[in-house]
Amino acid sequence: MTSEKPVISVKNEDQFLQDQAQAVRANVYELLSSLLAREPEEQVLERLRQIGEIDPSEGKIAMGWELMKQAALKTDLAAVHEEYFALLLGVGRGELMPFGSWYMTGFLMEKPVAVLRGDLQRLGIERLNGIVESEDHVAALCDAMALIIRHPSEISLETQQAFFNDHLSPWMGRFFNDMQNASAAHFYRSVGFFGESFFEFEQQLLDMQS
Repeated sequence: MTSEKPVISVKNEDQFLQDQAQAVRANVYELLSSLLAREPEEQVLERLRQIGEIDPSEGKIAMGWELMKQAALKTDLAAVHEEYFALLLGVGRGELMPFGSWYMTGFLMEKPVAVLRGDLQRLGIERLNGIVESEDHVAALCDAMALIIRHPSEISLETQQAFFNDHLSPWMGRFFNDMQNASAAHFYRSVGFFGESFFEFEQQLLDMQS
């Protein structure tokens, strides 16, 4: 008696690969959020230190992973927390302003925030209790994109594209570029390079699917 291996159709295999790719995208958004929402925890840095072998010649995102890995290996939690404070909190304000409204209008809490709140409400994405930053904070938007990507049966690709183009595309590339050039940036210079590279890829990916 012989046993036969289950046959996986090409269609199912393609769907599996697509699902895996979407999971990777969501994971990256969540990683960026964990680095930008607050001072990162040690496990976040350790996750970067444990990244395997990477060939930087494979492209800018690969180089970004390698830069973050090397930066995490060369720093410690106290230094990263001090750097985060200088960049994103500060006394009064940090060197960077991690808000979409600021980049799009030059002011905080302007029209882009109201539009964003309306879109989030329509998507069923609610603000967590205890969060003081407005919804256009870079980390909050990364979390929102991760949620959108993880719910393709409820949120269409067209809606995902529109959300990205309306609320992330206009400014996040500039924010991560500013992070790379900030005087207080050391570890976060690698995060800036990776973030800028990832959002370039995201723009191209979503444009191709439109």
